Amino acid sequence: MNSPGRRFAPQAKVFLLAASRIICLSAESAEILAALEEAGRICGITGFAPRIPELAGKPRVSGFSSAKLERILALEPDLVLAYSDVQADIAATLARAGCNVLVTTQHTVAQILDTILLLGRIVQAEEKAAKLVDELRARLGKIRVLGESLPARPRVWFEEWMDPLISGAGWVQDLIEIAGGQILFPEIRSAWRAADRVVDAAEVARRNPDLILASWCGRRANLNAIRMRPGWKGTAAVRSGQIHEVRSHLILAPGITALREGLETIHGLVADAAGRAAASGVG
Repeated sequence: MNSPGRRFAPQAKVFLLAASRIICLSAESAEILAALEEAGRICGITGFAPRIPELAGKPRVSGFSSAKLERILALEPDLVLAYSDVQADIAATLARAGCNVLVTTQHTVAQILDTILLLGRIVQAEEKAAKLVDELRARLGKIRVLGESLPARPRVWFEEWMDPLISGAGWVQDLIEIAGGQILFPEIRSAWRAADRVVDAAEVARRNPDLILASWCGRRANLNAIRMRPGWKGTAAVRSGQIHEVRSHLILAPGITALREGLETIHGLVADAAGRAAASGVG
């Protein structure tokens, strides 16, 4: 966050209709507005926003946990959209500067769908949002049926970070189950803070995953380093070579891409692992 000690003059704007100048500090809000054909309202985006034509040329004014506050205020937004506790300090600073700020905290598939409907209401695109949600629900249902028909339900370890070792967020765990897999740490699936999803590497090995999926936020996963962890060589996943990277932009933002490309990627990997497990008489 730039110039943390600077005081900003209040610049509050009140909008009677839909906001016309929106800044999206997280990738999924920009993606959702673009999908609703409302990208014209966006005047600033995060550097992690998808590189799609609708967002081309938009000023990139933030990372994920940092933001260019002076630049945001200079854009005179009607509304700033932020995500989760990670952006809480940024949101508070902007609110003190007089900005209208909405922080969403979707952590499950159901909450992602609710967020789409919420943003649709904000930009007066309720019908488009409802249609998009219906399409996504149909896609989720189709993959769920395919997942239920698999010959086995492989145990899946999803790794969001490597040091400390962090299990996947709630929507990721939901998608693994929809895809036909078993999550390895069901007891922490509802934990929304990353600090509450830290697990012990030895316990991962003891639970013996059939499939290891790595998606290190903002970094390429080092699959060889994962294989070489003490005790992991004996896991079913390492023995069968079932270690794969899922690129973080496909799955770690709780939005449309995760429910489309992210889910399809995970289902393909789960289906392959299930076929191998069934062929070997496991599961």
